[in-house]
Amino acid sequence: MMKMPVNGKILLVTFLIIAFSFLLGGIFVLGNLLTEQEKEFGQRAMLVARTVSNVPEISKHLKDDNMKDAAKNVNKIVDGIRVVNKAEYIVVMNKDRIKLSHPVSKEIGKRSESQDLNAAFSEHYYVSKAQGEAGVMIRAFVPIIDEKKEQVGIVVVGYSLPTFIEMLQNYEHEIFITILISLVFSIWGAYTLGRHIKKQMFGLEPHEIAKMYVERTETFNAMHEGIIAVDKEMNITIFNEKAADILGVTTKIEDCIGENIYDVLPDTRLPEIVETANPVYNQELYINHHSILSNRVPIIVNGELVGAVAMFKDLTAVKKLAEEVTGVKAFVQALRVQTHEHKNKLHTIAGLLQLGHTKQALEYVTATTENEASLTKFLNERFHNENISGLLLSKVSYGKELGIQVEIDRKSHFKRFPPLLDHHDFVVLLGNLIENAFEALNVLSKDDKYVAISVDEHDGVLAIAVSDNGIGMSEEVQSRMFENGFSTKASENRGIGLHLIDEIVRKGNGDIEVVSEFMKGTSFLILLELGEE
Repeated sequence: MMKMPVNGKILLVTFLIIAFSFLLGGIFVLGNLLTEQEKEFGQRAMLVARTVSNVPEISKHLKDDNMKDAAKNVNKIVDGIRVVNKAEYIVVMNKDRIKLSHPVSKEIGKRSESQDLNAAFSEHYYVSKAQGEAGVMIRAFVPIIDEKKEQVGIVVVGYSLPTFIEMLQNYEHEIFITILISLVFSIWGAYTLGRHIKKQMFGLEPHEIAKMYVERTETFNAMHEGIIAVDKEMNITIFNEKAADILGVTTKIEDCIGENIYDVLPDTRLPEIVETANPVYNQELYINHHSILSNRVPIIVNGELVGAVAMFKDLTAVKKLAEEVTGVKAFVQALRVQTHEHKNKLHTIAGLLQLGHTKQALEYVTATTENEASLTKFLNERFHNENISGLLLSKVSYGKELGIQVEIDRKSHFKRFPPLLDHHDFVVLLGNLIENAFEALNVLSKDDKYVAISVDEHDGVLAIAVSDNGIGMSEEVQSRMFENGFSTKASENRGIGLHLIDEIVRKGNGDIEVVSEFMKGTSFLILLELGEE
């Protein structure tokens, strides 16, 4: 048997729902018709009963002692009125509850014991509904008053209330037309709604959409980059497992979907993309105690902004790799410089020995050893981080090779990192500042080249100063020096160092001051708050 397409099932269900709605509406209308007919029959019964009670001959015959003649005369008058008004029955009784008229002839002359008559024999007018042999009856009870204003009997008029089936039979043509119209509109409504739903689903079946959703979710989860997307109301629409892993979110991924981004991650910076509709690329952020490199892009559909998406990677591993590369390069560079220095020192010692200056050779060896040991001891004692002390030691050695005197302020000391920053950031920060100073000096041909470095903690503030007497910067260069990719050197992969420095300082909520004068030198001063220990 061929399986019905899901869209066909939707059409069928839609048709049944609409048809059922029309059916309920029809039943409600018929119910109202029955209620209205009940009121109408009650009014008609009361009107007929009042008419009979006002016939003078009837009140006169009710006083007749000859019950047989009275019944004959009353029944004759009442029967005509009953036929004209199409009543089921009209019963007239005297004060003794003796029936003088009745549609069943054998009932005439019998006494009624019904309790429904009590109020009527007390001169009350009323209508009631009761279940009789002929079905549900609407009855009107009216007392009969003679010319002396005395009650001489009562009249009861009954109308049979049509059943639901009889109502259907009475309105069969109207019901048929209504059903036909309902079917036409049900089919049209189901078809229109089905087309609209199919258009909204791009012609796909629901199981195909479900499959696409699962595949999309698994694709996002398989990516090595974190992905978070929000709609215009800042509710999360995409949140993959890598994003949760990088940002340390412990909540289940499925529980994050639909939640407001502020409730899950208050500082993603995605809301500003929704507000401005401007993309931001390759920006380093510190979110939930994680350093990430983020690309944030607005989502625009048919020219309308519908949300924003952030794609990011954890910079911890990248920085660690960069630090390892930097460390290896510094180590190789330091070995090369030391090899060169040792060769020169060995040549000097050999020359002194060949000339017979043994004492001078010994003094030279002692002084050289003390200088190197002094610098190493100073760095180990004053800088409580081997990465930074190793970096500074390699830069001092490299400076000697370049003919640049690297001076580290002997009052410098470093104990702890500022909040939000770590040794990866400081390796990049100090390394780029010193390298920029070397480059500014290499283009000059003079003897007194120097780079002064100072790292000091005072009153909860860490101050880093790097100065040189190099070529300096013009005002135009200073205004653009922190732009990503801007460089005065015509080569690729330049203009990144100062941009990285600026990103690190802003991440640490610090300040950076630059004083530079063309052909005289440049000084960088960075201030970072350390916070409480």
